[in-house]
Amino acid sequence: MEAAAVPRSAAICRAAPAVPAARALALPRRALSASAAAAPAPRRLVLAARRAADGDSVETAPEVVPIEKKFPAFPSVMDINQIREILPHRFPFLLVDRVIEYKAGEYAVGIKNVTINDNFFPGHFPERPIMPGVLMVEAMAQVGGLVMLQPEVGGSRDNFFFAGIDKVRFRKPVIAGDTLIMRMTLTKYQKRFGLAKMEGKAYVGGDLVCEGEFLLVSATE
Repeated sequence: MEAAAVPRSAAICRAAPAVPAARALALPRRALSASAAAAPAPRRLVLAARRAADGDSVETAPEVVPIEKKFPAFPSVMDINQIREILPHRFPFLLVDRVIEYKAGEYAVGIKNVTINDNFFPGHFPERPIMPGVLMVEAMAQVGGLVMLQPEVGGSRDNFFFAGIDKVRFRKPVIAGDTLIMRMTLTKYQKRFGLAKMEGKAYVGGDLVCEGEFLLVSATE
């Protein structure tokens, strides 16, 4: 018995799917390689993860520090209670709040927090509160007194007075809200006469606001 002849059109229909099947196997490979080239981000993430696992650094966004945490507090070598044990000054004329650095027989660095509540601002001046220059000099002299009256340099806890002021210059005004930072350096000390010569400089925010040469003398009542 002869086999029934298969129509040519039916044979084509049955064989036709072989071509799309081959293309279906080839096209995903091309599409996969194209997508990998166009979107390498996943590969970067994988490499970054591998570097992190190997201990390599991974770049991260810098942490934003709030402004209130950016400025460290001043150190305290002498607090106000220790200052009051040395200086005879009291309200409203104690003009040193803290000593932030001190070396016996050489220098002291003190600060004065200038606030609108200071008793001199209502009169100097009501419309523009500026710290009087003479009080800046007085505050610097009190820092100098902390050096001069210390027992490490042969001083005493007695009172001290101005014996002379030379070459004083005021560079910038000091206003309410400023922190006056004063450095007083002992340049000469005559123990026999209780006489101290000092060089003083005062700063606000790193800017020089006042400087001069001071001559102080200790005296007993």
